[in-house]
Amino acid sequence: MSAVCAARSESRLRIAAPRPLSWPGLLTGTVFFALSLTPSLLPRSALTQGFVSGLSLAAGYGVGVLGHALWRYLELPAFPPAVRRAVNALVAAACVLMAAYFLWRASGWQDSIRALMGMEPSEGTRPLAVGVIAVAVFAVVLLIARAFRLTSVGVSRLLARYVPQRVSVLVGALVAAIAFWSIIDGVLLGFVLRVVDGSFQQVDALLEPERAQPRDPLRSGSPESLIEWEDLGRAGREFMADGPTRDDLREFFGDEDVSAPIRVYVGLNSAETVAERSRLALAELDRTGAFERSVLVIVTPTGTGWVDPGSISTLEYLHRGDVASVTVQYSYLASAFALLLEPEHGAETARALFADVYGRWTRMPRDRRPALYLHGLSLGALHSDASFDIYDVVGDVFHGALWTGPPFRSETWRSATERRAADSPAWLPRFRDGTIIRFTNQENRLDLPGVPWGPLRIAFLQYASDPITFFEPSMLYREPEWMAHPRGPDVTDELRWIPIVTMLQVVADMRAGDLTPHGYGHNIAPQDYIDSWLALTEPVRWRKHDTLRLKQRFAAGERRPPGD
Repeated sequence: MSAVCAARSESRLRIAAPRPLSWPGLLTGTVFFALSLTPSLLPRSALTQGFVSGLSLAAGYGVGVLGHALWRYLELPAFPPAVRRAVNALVAAACVLMAAYFLWRASGWQDSIRALMGMEPSEGTRPLAVGVIAVAVFAVVLLIARAFRLTSVGVSRLLARYVPQRVSVLVGALVAAIAFWSIIDGVLLGFVLRVVDGSFQQVDALLEPERAQPRDPLRSGSPESLIEWEDLGRAGREFMADGPTRDDLREFFGDEDVSAPIRVYVGLNSAETVAERSRLALAELDRTGAFERSVLVIVTPTGTGWVDPGSISTLEYLHRGDVASVTVQYSYLASAFALLLEPEHGAETARALFADVYGRWTRMPRDRRPALYLHGLSLGALHSDASFDIYDVVGDVFHGALWTGPPFRSETWRSATERRAADSPAWLPRFRDGTIIRFTNQENRLDLPGVPWGPLRIAFLQYASDPITFFEPSMLYREPEWMAHPRGPDVTDELRWIPIVTMLQVVADMRAGDLTPHGYGHNIAPQDYIDSWLALTEPVRWRKHDTLRLKQRFAAGERRPPGD
């Protein structure tokens, strides 16, 4: 009896005792760690680099452990103890040397991207900081993995008394998976999302003293507006306080023949439901006389409700102010959280607004109604694309759309990219004959000599270095087509595809996509909006020699966006 108790006690000790690190896992993990320091699409801070490298180290460690387990399962020969100790020492030395060498090279790799984007060289990636952060991230992931294993083994041993061993192992793994997912999804994720939701709500409601309520009756939130200034939300108030006035346009053109632009914005708190907010936007358009302008743009904002000021201000200059724009906010969360918490709100709002505006527009005489365009950046482009069904509008089609930085999930973008001409690159596709859909980047590629636009004009403005656009889940195991040579002008030649690692790098780049200079990553330059709107809308009164002046005006006053 005492022998049985001793055996059980020894078994419990084996479960509780910390397991030594796997040398095959450490070797593979160090290789992944080292490769994660190589360049991707965008420059990385020490914090971001450490996080990516820690996850890469953990992923590589897992691959090594699984490979070693498979080796033992197949009963392949193992090293004798003396040889194994020598091999372990060699592996440890190799890991240290490899990590040190790649950390030393990391600054040069990061500067190769910064040079492409006209940025100053980095002061160094702070190898010690990157290493410490990476080890900390790896330790957390390893602790979670071992806690999962202990749970699985513990449940399996309890069940092994009553069911066959293979069944107990399978059930133990399932129980552990369900338990951990319940904790992550129901407790941790829920807590994080509640905190984020409350934080963004407070930021959205904050009244900024530096932004005065507009007095122009052609702007929402003014005293004459149907929409209260306080209900516009932070992004809406920023948009209403920005943009050219009639005096600005007079100064630029040197004459009086200009109009004050119309801007309509309905905040999330302006009405209770999507339908009510859409109808309020339509009523505000009627109040301001927006349907009497030459150009009307339905703008779908990002998750926070933000509208890139350069996207609309440039259009207002091109048409001498004879422009009306309308926006309805659907969230106050950053785009990533908006997709998690409110995945349907954006598309639902975009569809409702389009249906109301398009319905009013189609009832007007064709020779008296404005040219109608859609616009959206990032998540706004995704929802704007989903705002209409082509079969519902083909009989009386609107004029076009400008979608910038389209996310990789955008249906029209993905379909046109996949069906592009074989001799065009994935980062700048050519779709069919170019009469309907065209792509452009830092260089204006929308003018195709001898190819007229059709009745519907759709332009995608995208940069090859934009991870929001070019992320692919399949890059986990397959090299994406946009990495093939020749590459985009803003993608370094030193970028290499590495299974698992490249996907982790690009995921990290997605978070930093708007932190680069204008004209790179996810940060659209105003001058590129100018070229795009010129090609799409062809303003009849625009003087070509003013194009350079307008680009210089916006380049001098460009601002970094607050993120979406």
